[in-house]
Amino acid sequence: MTRILVIDDHDVVRKGLITSLKAHGFEDIESAESIKGARSKIATFNPQAIIVDINLPDGSGFDVVQWVRKLSKEIAILVLSLNPADQFAAIAKAAGANAYLSKSQGIDEIIASLRFAISHPHTFTSSLITNHSQNGQLTPREIDVLTLLASGENNSDISSTLYISLSTVKSHISSILRKLDANNRTAAVKVAREKGLLL
Repeated sequence: MTRILVIDDHDVVRKGLITSLKAHGFEDIESAESIKGARSKIATFNPQAIIVDINLPDGSGFDVVQWVRKLSKEIAILVLSLNPADQFAAIAKAAGANAYLSKSQGIDEIIASLRFAISHPHTFTSSLITNHSQNGQLTPREIDVLTLLASGENNSDISSTLYISLSTVKSHISSILRKLDANNRTAAVKVAREKGLLL
C-alpha cells in the first residue's frame, strides 16, 4: 500500500485531495500544511509519494522537494500549484519533482500522474510545459530565497531557514536581482509578482 503525504496550506485542498485519493484506492494518506510540518511527517511517516504546493506559509514547496531528493531518489514527488506552468514546470523539474500539475486540472490527470511517478520515479512529466524560453530562469533555490524575501526575511533569517550560509544567501540574492533586472530586494519582489513568480 502506497504511503502518500499531501502538503498544502489550504484545508479544503488537503481534504479534497485526500477524499479523491481514497476514492481511487489509496488509503494510507497523511497531510501537512507547512514546510516544518512536512519535514516532521516525512521523518515519521516515510511517504512513498508526496503531493506538494509551491506556496506554503513558511517558504517555498521547492525547499521540500530538494530536501526530499537529498534523502531519496525513489520517492514520487508531484508539485500541484496555481503558479504559471510556463515558468514553474521547468523549476519543478530542476528541483527534482516528477511532475508539475495545475490545481485546475482534473483529478483523473492528477491520479494518472501520481501512478506514473510512483512506477517511474526517475522521470518528469507535465502536460503544461510550453516552449517558453528558459533564459534568465530562476533556480528552485532562488525561488525559495525570493519567497522568503517577499515575506520580509533578512539574510540571517533566510540562512537559518534554508540551512545555507550567509555568503550563499547573498550569492542567490545577487543572481535574483540580475535575472529580474532589479536594483534592490523590494524591486525584485515587485518584478517577481508582476511576472507571476510570487502569488
